[in-house]
Order: sequence, then C-alpha cells, then structure tokens
Amino acid sequence: MTDVSYSPQSQEAEPSLRDYYELMKPRVMQLVVFTAVVGLLAAPVSVHPVIGFASILFIAIGAGASGSLNMWWDADIDQVMKRTAKRPIPAGKVQPGEALNLGVALSGLAVMMLALSANLLAAGLLAFTIFFYVVVYSMWLKRATPQNIVIGGAAGAFPPVIGWVVATGSMAVEPWLMFALIFMWTPPHFWALALFMRSDYDDAGVPMLTVTHGRPSTRRHILAYTVLLAVLAVGTGFTSIGGPIYLLAAVILNALFLKGAYDIWQRDEIIADQDDYAVEKKFFKLSLLYLFLHFGAILAEALLRPWGLGGW
Repeated sequence: MTDVSYSPQSQEAEPSLRDYYELMKPRVMQLVVFTAVVGLLAAPVSVHPVIGFASILFIAIGAGASGSLNMWWDADIDQVMKRTAKRPIPAGKVQPGEALNLGVALSGLAVMMLALSANLLAAGLLAFTIFFYVVVYSMWLKRATPQNIVIGGAAGAFPPVIGWVVATGSMAVEPWLMFALIFMWTPPHFWALALFMRSDYDDAGVPMLTVTHGRPSTRRHILAYTVLLAVLAVGTGFTSIGGPIYLLAAVILNALFLKGAYDIWQRDEIIADQDDYAVEKKFFKLSLLYLFLHFGAILAEALLRPWGLGGW
C-alpha cells in the first residue's frame, strides 16, 4: 500500500466542462467506444441504428464514470507521478468530492439506461465492468500486487463483450476472443510505459512490476506475454470473426510486435537510459496502433461479410 497522501490544492475558479471531460479519461473512453462498436457490429444479429447508438453512448458514459471514480480514488498518487500530475484533481481544477459525485451519478445513469435501451445482461456486464475497474483494480489490485495490470486489464477488455451482448442478448465464444486480445495486450502495453516512465511508480509507491521485480524481469515478461498474444491474435484469424483481411493484418502486426518485444528483451539498462528509452517508447506507440488495427480488421470483416467479401 502506498504511503503518499493527497494534499488538496486551492480551487481558484469553477471547473469548466473541459475539466469534467478530462476527468472521464477521454482517451480511454475512445478505446472503449471503438471496441464496443466492433463487438456490436461483429455480432451475427443486426441492431436498429437508434438502439445501437444509444447503447454505445451509455457504454461510453459508463467508461467515463469509471475514469472519474478512478481519478477520485487515485488523487494521492496522481499528484506524485509526472505523467498524471496535470490531471484535474491534482491540478486543483476539480475537487475529489465532485469527481466522486460525478462518477456515482454517471454510473447509475449508464447502467439504468443501457438496461432500457438494450437488455439486462448488457447492463449487468457494464455494472460489473465499472465495479471491477474501480473496486477490484483501482482500490485493491493497483496498490497491492505487481499483477495489478494483468488482472485489472480485464476491465478494459469487457467493452466488445458488452457490445456483442447488446446485439444478441446472449454470450458466445467470439466476443471472448476479442476480450482475450485486449486482456493479453494490456500487460506488455503498460509494462513498456512503466519502463520509460522510470521513477514515477517508485515515487508513488505503486507495486508495478518494474518496482517489485526490476526492469530486466519486466523485459522478460513483455516478451513472454507478446509471444502468447501473437499466438492468440493470429489464431483468431481462423475463427468466425476472422478472415483474410484480419489474418493478413494480424500476421504483419504481430511480426512487428514480436520484433519490438525481442528488442526490449535484449536491452541493457545503461544503453536504454542513454538513448532515453527510445526502443521502449517505440514499442508503446506501436502497441496503440496494434490494438486499433486488429479491431479495425475485425470490423472490416464484419462489414464486408454481408457482401460475401469478409470472413471465410
């Protein structure tokens, strides 16, 4: 458990709409929306555009609620880390209580409205996702174990499953393959970030793998998870949500990702520090493109399938 404490800054002006928007982690929200849309459109059941739009909107609101609650809880460590010091709460733009109230209100709204616009199973999954991210990951795992991002990554992997359930009202193997892609992608993505952020997690007392096991071990873990991810990603190309477009993208992307992970594994800390962790930063940027293009390829297969051009 970290021993840092939050020291509230004086709030000189009323928060702007932009401050509240930043509180909801818009970059994460964009990823949630995109993967949920892919899950919805990849499902073998068509959805009325109004229902689909409304459902994605409420999933996005649920993601924003999670971000707000996460920032409320993590205000103490956010003010210590360089990467997060300018967030609305540590910057003194929004008070913690306001973030808590916003997160709770938006959570209730998102779950209730998704139940009305789609179905109870989708709403239940959204409620569980918010609970998992805020309580299981943020309040428990993040400060308790170096496996925080491994287990906690499940929270970010649920949106395509929710999107699929919005369309079908039931579970299937295919959305869990999309879940697995995000779940296995999350550790190498965040561990690469932890490598070049260097002292941030040490200063905040967060037991990231780089802190508890050291950077050489983190490099080995990145390579191991990337190998497993590559097998999963390419294998998905032979399933019902895959096809030639997806398979081609997966082969190319995973070859690049494996090369990047291998380069990270070979790195020496002295050399890495001398060139400002250029290889690690390159891998991190590639990881963002990696996930977007995989889900973009799944979406392409789904959109082309009615025309006889997608899938096998």
